[in-house]
Amino acid sequence: MAPIRNTVDRLDRPSSYAASKNRRRKHNRDGDEDRRERSPELDEKLKDATTLYVGNLSFYTTEEQIHELFAKCGEIKRLVMGLDRFQKTPCGFCFVEYYTHQDALDCMKYIGGTKLDERIIRTDLDEGFAEGRQYGRGKSGGQVRDEYRREYDPGRGGYGRALDEDTEGDMYR
Repeated sequence: MAPIRNTVDRLDRPSSYAASKNRRRKHNRDGDEDRRERSPELDEKLKDATTLYVGNLSFYTTEEQIHELFAKCGEIKRLVMGLDRFQKTPCGFCFVEYYTHQDALDCMKYIGGTKLDERIIRTDLDEGFAEGRQYGRGKSGGQVRDEYRREYDPGRGGYGRALDEDTEGDMYR
């Protein structure tokens, strides 16, 4: 019999985004199977986190638009736009830091999952911004998820970068 699950998730629990960044692989005794475990340090950092990771933004969304929307939940301490590592242009994410943990939770509750520039935005608690995290981690300098996107998405620069490289090669054959 499956355990009973609550239908309402707590907002202050570690998000899949934050947890995936800090997972450690552990091997069982046979060494065959990998299990992922969340570090207790991450749980402790997120307990009082005031920073949100905001994802699925349009490349054309401005800092002013983000500030106007997110300021409805509390006073913003700092806003850091995610940038393409090479071109230094926005690449679809940002960090919003509030003064209080409650403001960050309110933002997740009321703004997460809403539309901004015709895109449903995603908000997750984050352990805090550190210099260098504002740059995309993909091979092309943007976000990894945009490297392999197969569908056309005008808000995120068209087709995925890996697909662009494939079609460019086909044009010259």
